Formats: sequence, C-alpha cells, structure tokens
Amino acid sequence: MIVDCAIYREGHRSEGPHDFSDALDEARSAGGFVWIGLHEPTADEFDLVAQEFSLHPLAVEDALKAHQRPKLEVYDDSLFVVLKPVGYEPRSDTVSSGEVMIFLGDSFAVTVRHGEDAPLGAVRRRLEREPELLGEGPTSVLYAVADAVVDHYLDVATELQTDLEELETEVFSPDSGGSRYTASKIYNFKRQILEFRRATGPLALPMTRLAGVGTYGGKVPFVEDRVRPFFRDVHDHLTRVNESVEGLDRLVSDILSAHLAQMSVRQNDDMRKISAWAAMAAVPTMIAGIYGMNFEHMPELRWEWSYPVVILVMVGLEVLLFRLFKRRGWM
Repeated sequence: MIVDCAIYREGHRSEGPHDFSDALDEARSAGGFVWIGLHEPTADEFDLVAQEFSLHPLAVEDALKAHQRPKLEVYDDSLFVVLKPVGYEPRSDTVSSGEVMIFLGDSFAVTVRHGEDAPLGAVRRRLEREPELLGEGPTSVLYAVADAVVDHYLDVATELQTDLEELETEVFSPDSGGSRYTASKIYNFKRQILEFRRATGPLALPMTRLAGVGTYGGKVPFVEDRVRPFFRDVHDHLTRVNESVEGLDRLVSDILSAHLAQMSVRQNDDMRKISAWAAMAAVPTMIAGIYGMNFEHMPELRWEWSYPVVILVMVGLEVLLFRLFKRRGWM
C-alpha cells in the first residue's frame, strides 16, 4: 500500500497530489520532485506506480519478490538500489533483516519497504527538517535512507559486541563447567553474525560507487555531485561496520575453538581420574582373585594371620596409589 506521497519544492513539502498519477507532472512543472513510499505493495498496486514512473520491469520484479542482496543497478530512466536494514533482539540473540528498494529518477523517488525493520517515516520527518539537504532533489532521499540504515548497523554491531563479551565471559568462567549448551549458543551467535554480514558486506560496492571513491568511483546517473560527500560519510560508517563484523566473526570462531579445547581438556582430566580410580580398584581385585582360586597348595592358606595381613597389604597399596595419583594431579 502507499504509505505517503508528497511533492517537494526547494526543500519544502507541499500538499500531496489528489492522484499520484499526476504527481510526476506536478513535480516537474514546479521544479521539484515527488517521493512515494510503499509498504509491501501487491503486484496490482505497484503496477500502477511502475507504469507512471516508467520503472524497468526487472527492477519491478525484484521490488515485488524481495529477498534481494544489497545492490545498485542503473537503467535508462532510473536508478535502482536495494538496502537490507537489520534489527537485533538481545533477549533471543536474533538478527532479523528487512529490505528497502529505492527507485531514483530525475524528478522522483519511490521507496518500497518489506519487513518491519526499516520504518521510513522517521527518515522522511528527519529529512523534512533539513530543507537545504532536501533541496538537492531525489538524491537526498537515497542518502537519508542509506544513512539511517548504515547508522543502525553501527548500533546493532555495538549490541552484538556487548553480547559477545558476555558470552566470552561465560565460556572462560571457571564456574561455567563447560555446559553442553555453550557450543550451540556460540554456533547460534555465529549464524546471527552471518545474517548481519549478508546485509553489510554486499553493500560496500554500491556505497563505493555512490561515494565516488576507489576504482568504482565513476559518476552514477541521477546522483548529484554535491551530495557525494554525504555518501562518503555513509561509506566510512559502512567500512567501520564491516571491519567490526569481520572482527566479531573471527572472535566467535576463536571462542568456539577455545571452548572445544576446554571441553577436550576436561574430558582428558575426567579420563585420568577414572583411570586412577580403576587402577586403585584393580589392586584389591587382583589380590582377592588370586586367593580366591581355591587351589589346595597355596602359600599362607593355613597361616593364622593370613587374612589380616592381606587386608593390610590391600589398604597399604591403596594408600600408596592414592598419594601417588594425588601428587601427579590425577585425583
């Protein structure tokens, strides 16, 4: 459905058109641009918008189906950008992602939102409070949306870092006892980082092109040169996010390896203790087995002190083995 539709002239919002099919003509005649926001539109709803703004059918198909990776595509009459905003729920340690598609033309901006992780109403209100930036045209919409999405990446990265520190403390705590659920928690955390990485990693190249830096820094149609410094700021923030995600991913892998090593050491300790107790149990068992064979001609069978002497020998050997194993840390 259409969430909002407005025409902007010289950085200020004017009364929206009664019919969005007239919005583009009104915006061009007034020297402004029209911004239409849609949320999970149906094919019929979006078909009207696509026809009015001459949107490329391949981009329209991507906008309707969603589940796209972040990208930037240039068509004859428009620019198509896909962003993946993310949200993080600390209680369940779950990263969720939505999608925002932006169609940019000479006098229009169409935003299509899928999911609940990217409310664009706040972005529109913030941009309307900055008429100088809004006066740059449709490019300002692309910048404002990208800036909001990437800034929230920073917040999510900070929350993930905090939760990872708590998980690290739990893993290396001497009282943790190596819970069997710890490995699954670490693995689940790694999956959430992977979900986050799917949103931030592929966005690096589109931001590089929009910012005009590096090898891919050529001019992008429908993007005003005056706004490129703003995109460079977004590019810098995204670089920080990707570096943070890389660090988190490596740290989680190291924590998982350390946890598995801890579990292996604990298992070895347990096996040594079990072996020590088994050795101590084997000594009296061996002596009792020898004297339980009931052969007629065995030494000390008819000696009066045989039984107490054998018991004392067993106790003495048990004490000797216990002290030996205790000194070596096996008990």
